[in-house]
Amino acid sequence: MLSEKLRAPALFVGFVAILVAAGAGLLIGPAGIDKTAAIMELLDRMPFISIDSGLSQIQKNIIWEVRMPRVVLGALVGATLAVSGASYQAVFRNPLADPYLLGAAAGAGLGATVAIVTGSGDGIGTFDVVPLLAFLGALIAVALTYLLGYSSGTQRSPAALLLAGVAVASFLTAIQTFIQQQNVDTIRQVYSWILGRLNTASWDEVSLLAPYALVSTLLILMYRRTLDVMRLGDVEASSVGIRPQLVRLVVICAASLGTAAAVAVSGLIAFVGLIVPHTVRLLAGASNRIVLPLSILFGAAFLVLVDLLGRSLASPAEIPLGVITAFCGAPFFVIVLRSNKRTLG
Repeated sequence: MLSEKLRAPALFVGFVAILVAAGAGLLIGPAGIDKTAAIMELLDRMPFISIDSGLSQIQKNIIWEVRMPRVVLGALVGATLAVSGASYQAVFRNPLADPYLLGAAAGAGLGATVAIVTGSGDGIGTFDVVPLLAFLGALIAVALTYLLGYSSGTQRSPAALLLAGVAVASFLTAIQTFIQQQNVDTIRQVYSWILGRLNTASWDEVSLLAPYALVSTLLILMYRRTLDVMRLGDVEASSVGIRPQLVRLVVICAASLGTAAAVAVSGLIAFVGLIVPHTVRLLAGASNRIVLPLSILFGAAFLVLVDLLGRSLASPAEIPLGVITAFCGAPFFVIVLRSNKRTLG
């Protein structure tokens, strides 16, 4: 386990991971662009450097208008989902919590399904109705979870919100399934969105997600020390002047907002908020002062690499991101469950 003195090296490793992942994402692709020339093109955009890469304008456009926004969007989505997962796990004191816990995924899926089956949009572009309704659906689902959880009369127990999230997610998923059954001609398009994708990434989608990701991440990081104190329990936290319910509300709302925005532009990509924070916790310790920043860095690198795998393994076809993360996340979930069976039992 890393000590406090090793926090800076851990952050350095995180930055290196992002650079390696981003470099691979920019240099590897079906267009067959020479990697050396691509590196020279990237260096040419650096301050005070002027290099002729020899690439055609079309090849340059592939790097800056296709690969670059895809890498940036993947990094934003991965970082947002990972830090949201870490914050959920800290708030609920449960290593199995993830960003979809409060029904955000189910609400987003329902919103996107409604938009697609009604012909309002095709899921492509920032101003398409699909990401808009997915975003609204996720926020409405989280709001319903709060109303149900806090109306149960067990406001002091995080378990009330967990159970409410399961109930809301099941109900919304049932509605989504019914709508799909009544509109079988759109099932392929709906599942294409639900399984997660970055193949429609553009700078417009980056600009759509970036403000929400920034605000939610900053709010979560502001409470990283407070969350460490809350690990001892609400009573102990209250004794030192912390208001656990207020902190829980702010952190969950921030995480849910970031998750909703990420889901709206990328579709449903499960297990990122489980795999990354738990791996960081195993390597760097349980302190949220370390786990939250490292989750941002490694979450960004993780999803960029997953996207690279998705568009490389079956090229020229693409494997949906949700398929790859589920393939990795399902056994990881079992490992985490078994390693925490005493706590959860």
